Amino acid sequence: MKCVYCNGTSSRVVDSRPTEEGNAIRRRRECETCGRRFTTYEKVEAVPLLVIKKDGRRELFDAEKIRRSIIKSCEKRSVSMPEIDRLVRSIEMQAYNALDQEITSTAIGEMVMEGLRKIDEVSYVRFASVYRQFRDISTFMQELSKLLDEQKKRSKD
Repeated sequence: MKCVYCNGTSSRVVDSRPTEEGNAIRRRRECETCGRRFTTYEKVEAVPLLVIKKDGRRELFDAEKIRRSIIKSCEKRSVSMPEIDRLVRSIEMQAYNALDQEITSTAIGEMVMEGLRKIDEVSYVRFASVYRQFRDISTFMQELSKLLDEQKKRSKD
């Protein structure tokens, strides 16, 4: 790491601490040539992840879009922001851990629905109604029936 003051190439780390929710490391360095201190940040380089939309278009993965849709689904429900943030982070990690540079919007939607189902069933139904584009009451009732069947299975176990 070059010193920002004298361009010396030798420095030692005086202090290290995590920043940005643990996604980066802040390092205080001291130049061994001039003795002045400077700060550097170390961060993992993110590989771009593309989302393949239903119409075939591709766009960059955006966790904020997921967060906004989950918040909308959870309006007036007792779902806390930390729960929403954990879900968004979990979906983001699943998407990046797939070890592929592309993921379908359908796969992301399924991840969101699975996470919401575990957190709050009403929020899940709200999200599913928009995501699956329920056209009438019968498709809506089919989804509710699946949810009730799963609930019955869990209560028997």
